[in-house]
Amino acid sequence: QEQLVESGGGLVQPGGSLRLSCVVSGFALDYYAIGWFRQVPGKEREGVSCISSSTVSDGRIYYAASVKGRFTISRDNAKNTVYLQMNSLKPEDTAVYYCAIPPSCEAAPGLIDPDYWGQGTQVTVSS
Repeated sequence: QEQLVESGGGLVQPGGSLRLSCVVSGFALDYYAIGWFRQVPGKEREGVSCISSSTVSDGRIYYAASVKGRFTISRDNAKNTVYLQMNSLKPEDTAVYYCAIPPSCEAAPGLIDPDYWGQGTQVTVSS
């Protein structure tokens, strides 16, 4: 019954911005951690950002070193939606971006239940 649907990807020039959205069904988002991940062909899926539950934990936010200062994760509990604002995009940010509900923000992508992933949205940064 749970479902995660990403949107907002597309083609953007280096230095540009995109905002990704993930709408979650079947979960009360305020009680769960939720994260963004990305993957390029032939490489492992990697964590990008994660925000912990504001009720169970302290609502801590995590960013990969490669995106810190450029990306911002946020959550709208009333809309059951998480966002990833991506600024100053670089060609190396090109990937399929996924949202997922991990056991915690400390969990590796391989430990996340396959049912708790979205379908992904393509982000391409190119001139």
